[in-house]
Amino acid sequence: MTQPNPCYHCALPVPAGSRFNAKVLGELRAFCCPGCQAVAESIVAGGLEHYYQHRSETSANPEALPQQLQDELALYDRNDVQQGFVRHDHGQAEAVLMIEGISCAACGWLIEKHLRNVPGVADARLNLSNHRLLLSWDDLQLPLSKLMAELRQIGYAAHPYQPDQAAEQLARENRSALRRLGVAGLLWFQAMMATMATWPEFNIDLSPELHTILRWVALFLTTPIVFYSCAPFFKGAARDLRTRHLTMDVSVSLAIALAYCAGIWTAITGSGELYFDTVGMFALFLLTGRYLERRARERTAAATAQLVNLLPASCLRLDSEGRSERILLAELNCGDRVQVLPGAVIPADGRIVEGRSSIDESLLTGEYLPLARSPGDHVTGGTLNIESTLSVEVQALGQATRLSAIVRLLERAQSEKPRLAQIADRASQWFLLFTLLAAVAIGLLWWQLDPSRAFWIVLAMLVATCPCALSLATPTALTTATGTLHKLGLLVTRGHVLEGLNQIDTVIFDKTGTLTEGRLTLRSIRLLGTLGSDQCLALAAALENRSEHPIARAFGRSTRPAEEVQNVPGLGLEGQLDGQHMRIGQASFVCALSGSEPPPLPEPSGQWLLLGDTHGPLAWFGLDDRLRDDAQALLDACKARGWQTLLLSGDSSPMVAEVAAQLGIDQAVGGLRPDNKLARLRALQAAGCKVLMLGDGVNDVPVLAAADISIAMGSATDLAKTSADAVLLSNRLQALAQALLLARRTRRIIVENLAWATLYNGLMLPFAALGWITPVWAAIGMSVSSLVVVLNALRLTRLPDLAPASTARVEAVAGATILH
Repeated sequence: MTQPNPCYHCALPVPAGSRFNAKVLGELRAFCCPGCQAVAESIVAGGLEHYYQHRSETSANPEALPQQLQDELALYDRNDVQQGFVRHDHGQAEAVLMIEGISCAACGWLIEKHLRNVPGVADARLNLSNHRLLLSWDDLQLPLSKLMAELRQIGYAAHPYQPDQAAEQLARENRSALRRLGVAGLLWFQAMMATMATWPEFNIDLSPELHTILRWVALFLTTPIVFYSCAPFFKGAARDLRTRHLTMDVSVSLAIALAYCAGIWTAITGSGELYFDTVGMFALFLLTGRYLERRARERTAAATAQLVNLLPASCLRLDSEGRSERILLAELNCGDRVQVLPGAVIPADGRIVEGRSSIDESLLTGEYLPLARSPGDHVTGGTLNIESTLSVEVQALGQATRLSAIVRLLERAQSEKPRLAQIADRASQWFLLFTLLAAVAIGLLWWQLDPSRAFWIVLAMLVATCPCALSLATPTALTTATGTLHKLGLLVTRGHVLEGLNQIDTVIFDKTGTLTEGRLTLRSIRLLGTLGSDQCLALAAALENRSEHPIARAFGRSTRPAEEVQNVPGLGLEGQLDGQHMRIGQASFVCALSGSEPPPLPEPSGQWLLLGDTHGPLAWFGLDDRLRDDAQALLDACKARGWQTLLLSGDSSPMVAEVAAQLGIDQAVGGLRPDNKLARLRALQAAGCKVLMLGDGVNDVPVLAAADISIAMGSATDLAKTSADAVLLSNRLQALAQALLLARRTRRIIVENLAWATLYNGLMLPFAALGWITPVWAAIGMSVSSLVVVLNALRLTRLPDLAPASTARVEAVAGATILH
């Protein structure tokens, strides 16, 4: 395979089919880009052609980054530098970067599209609320510096996200936006007065000299508005044109530039109307709209920022003799013991060693009532100690804490775009292209009919049809709703949840820990062998010692755990204790070890576990678990929507049927293994059902991963949480019922926003083309349209109220009738 010829200027490969050529030193030379060609032609034209004879190395490509910047970016490839902000997992790397230079929703589309086209990038999602980019890539194939350089090439600067620096940058950007807005407002008012004084309607007897002075004064006052206040629009347009991507910055910049140039022509020649006041008004309204949009996005991102800042700056560390010392949080290590005084914030995830108190977890879970905690219980960094002093052993710090995991999941959800948002993005692109083509066509038509009006009609079309509202309609509503759900205690970890909840028609529940509280208590022991109650209980506790299932908590912790313990999902546990092979769980599973027949259940009600060894059954353990107080409210909400409800449980006891009958669940099946649950889910989906799965155990993981929408309880295992699309941190089923109402409101508001934006742009285009709208009124209409969309989305910050069951049922049936 032949190598491509190098560029004569910079020595980079010349792309196939390149037509960039120039004659240098008597021969026709090939260049890789128009930049190199232009530089070479300038050198030759300036009589400096001998430069190419004496140069010692090839020149830099004009489109390449400066060497100093490349060297600086290369520092981010070092392991010690990445340690604080990059997570590595089996060749895949994930980092959160802070992006500078973002001006609108189209910037997010451009950044994501460009990075996803880079080989080795697994995913790129930008959160417009806080300008954070969640980036996943193959670090064995692609260095981080390459990705940061790619962002530089399209006009954006990236830095590792650090909370303090991020807050400082957002504050700096806010001050800059406010200054630009202030300059535009102050100078526009003065320019408007100077322009209006030249209007014939005012009948001011101005001398020709004063008339000329006022025109130049208006030009002088408008120039800072264009080149300072409107600079972000021009930068965005230049960046977008360079990447062959149309955004509203292009149409805005065209409108401002055309009006400003027309004003200069009038100021010089004295013929025509001065439209400097129109330039200032358009800039003022557009900057005001963007500033309000920025503030709205920051408001919806406040929950995430609040989470980031929950941890204290310092803590009290205990030494081996129990003396406390105040240290910085950065000095804390895993295994250290810290003293948490009443009213203090717990500095890290850990386990209580000494003391009893109540912990306020409201900012994490939405549960406003403090929860009692005692020795052995786990506590989360960022929560508040209420009553008495605690001694806590640190188990997780930094990115490994639950708080950091919640922040990452929340940011991932906010940065993901569901189908409606993607459709709106594509629609705004095509609408802008259609508008620009229509403006050219209408301008040519008016040039034939009335040349004096052609320019201003084209200007009004560009201003009036800027698709700001269309681009904001969906992301603003989704970001606001996600923040509101977090206040309810429902952490959305995937972007499609809000949209998908409106399509669900079937819901599958797990029983233990989901519809029930999951706090099982040991009610009775029925002996079947020669061992006593205490001996059997000690054997059961030894087997259950390392299990995360809620059942294990009923047996307490054993000081002598069993060895080689294996979890058989849906059946039970088996392990070795003093050389004896033992099992606990379903009767058929336990008796298979000894080959004996399963004994009959002591009672038809309740949940029973059998303990046995290779010689036969040893004892029945009767467990009790009560239904959650708000389980019935959730089932009523599901029934009101006409959903099919199923209870699929690994529990084979009669408790499954009792729970289903008590809550009115349509179908209940117990004794299911994970593959059985998955098979039933697949069958429902094959029949056309859209399935919501609510579960909490390890045996629910396959079903959670395969369901259309999956929600894990806050008390679920870590594996279940990572497989789910949302996590119910508060463990309150009522919050899920409220989330269903909010999902419906979100869909309605998105539809309202899209309908309004489409109606506005659809009406303004013909009105502006007919000359019925002046550029001034076009600027007002465009700004008001964007503001309406943002304010309508902010309605989602209000928490939904649960209506009585009967009312909710009527409303849901009516809503389903309308949707279908």
